[in-house]
Amino acid sequence: MMDGTAGLRGRPVADEALLDDVAAMSENDPGGMLRHTAAAGAQVRETAALAAEANLGVLADEGRPRAVVIAGIGTAARTGEVLATVAGPRCPVPVIQHRSAGVPGWVGAADVVIAVSASGRSPEALGAAEAAARRGARLVAVGAPDSQLQSVAEGARAPFVPVPRRAPARASLWALTVPVLLAARALGLVKVNEADLAETAARLDADADRCRPSAESFVNPAKSLALGLAGSVPIVWGSSPLATVAARRFGDTLSANARYPVVAGALGEAGRGRVGLLDGVFGGLGESSRDIFADPDDEVGGTRLRLVLLRDGGLNADDDTDEPLVVEERRADAVQTLAERRGVRCDVVTAEGGSTLERLASLTSVPDFASIYLALAHGLDPMAVPAITEMKELSNP
Repeated sequence: MMDGTAGLRGRPVADEALLDDVAAMSENDPGGMLRHTAAAGAQVRETAALAAEANLGVLADEGRPRAVVIAGIGTAARTGEVLATVAGPRCPVPVIQHRSAGVPGWVGAADVVIAVSASGRSPEALGAAEAAARRGARLVAVGAPDSQLQSVAEGARAPFVPVPRRAPARASLWALTVPVLLAARALGLVKVNEADLAETAARLDADADRCRPSAESFVNPAKSLALGLAGSVPIVWGSSPLATVAARRFGDTLSANARYPVVAGALGEAGRGRVGLLDGVFGGLGESSRDIFADPDDEVGGTRLRLVLLRDGGLNADDDTDEPLVVEERRADAVQTLAERRGVRCDVVTAEGGSTLERLASLTSVPDFASIYLALAHGLDPMAVPAITEMKELSNP
């Protein structure tokens, strides 16, 4: 029987020195995940131009749809969450994420299906696109050029936005998201203008510069966040719907890039039960028995929780009351206080920017880099994940 751990690389304890050694980081990142992540701003600009050439305006010819279904899995599914959040609670039609093959049974000619796949060959996106075409629903497809998904879209005479495949899907969030948002804009569901896209791209560029590999750990917010998370069980909570999308995104990248188990979600939901983790054996209970003078690496059962709180003080443009802001801020303050009382360390990332899209960028960019730096601190290649490759081989004999 083959040993599943044969050939695995990396080290169980993070080495801070690796993050200040640019040559070592480059060696451990042969696929260029840092470079691909730094190109997020360029992704926004490039795919906005590609979407402009895709004739998305035809979507408006039949008027407002009954519902919009975003079909895809993984990062592709996150684009649907971004759309739902940017559209806000007063969106005139429901925006639904669909993560399995085909489409919901009620989808028909009155609806729009947006099929998203970075590779252009995921069974979920392909199945949804084919089902939408059969049922007469309006279809938009987003994915790699010259792919199966493009063939399905062309067969249905549906708009297709070709997104060049330069990186894994998890490093292509913005390349996949922008076409989805612009398709929704053509349908009259969101108010994303060129200035919003330009400011978002500029924000991503600025954060990429702050988080560049040559910036030392004490001035690089992503390296600092990564080192704070090293050896912990991260809990990532978002204080608003927008911040929750970013929290789940951080959970994705920490799991895939750094191979860390993560609890991620909405702070409001956490307050109904998961906040109890702060009292548990990895939280306050464990901290109460810790010898403050001992070397953390020598402690038995030394793994501890590390809370990352993503805070968004902004309101959706459609909101006409400050009540959501007040509730979110009070809840975030309370959780920080609870963590402090229990000795659980807490990192806070606060949204910046004017538009919803720019604020989302400000909450995802530093965490994206942090997940890569955490992998590199453990000597892991953040792009090559042997378990993913083996799972694909085992699932498709």
